[in-house]
Amino acid sequence: MKVLRLCAIAPIWLAAVALFLLMVMTFFDVILRSSFDAPIEAATELTRILVAVAVFSVMPHITLSRQQIAVDLTDSLFERFNLSRLRDGANFLICGILMFWPVERLWTLAERTRGYGDVTEYIGIPQYLPMWFISASVTLTAIGMVSCGAIILFSPTLAKKVLTWKAH
Repeated sequence: MKVLRLCAIAPIWLAAVALFLLMVMTFFDVILRSSFDAPIEAATELTRILVAVAVFSVMPHITLSRQQIAVDLTDSLFERFNLSRLRDGANFLICGILMFWPVERLWTLAERTRGYGDVTEYIGIPQYLPMWFISASVTLTAIGMVSCGAIILFSPTLAKKVLTWKAH
């Protein structure tokens, strides 16, 4: 159980660290730019990488904890006919299956970038590394969505136990 909790909370901490580093870098970039006319040259590429880490690291967690943004225009209709579980399971399953097309494209683009040997302008970070991270996160999200949909549809009691569990 401790390993599961660590796996669930590690991406959240990674996103928090990325946001903190982004905040500190932006603060110093503004101070250096305004006071000494010496901006941090690598700020743009670091901002892109840190934002990608912050956004994509929490995608699997948000999916598995079912905390996506949702518009509940039809909730009363589905609840009236006791079809909420079917709707939720089908949504997760269909969206998870559809996510495998972007997954395939992301891995293809990451490998193409690796083949070209592209690196960032100032620091020289290989550009395929952030792309691999994004690809892995989207892959885990797609797998999580399909798993979540299957659990909701085929095991409602397990869904109530597992899918309402929070990492914090």
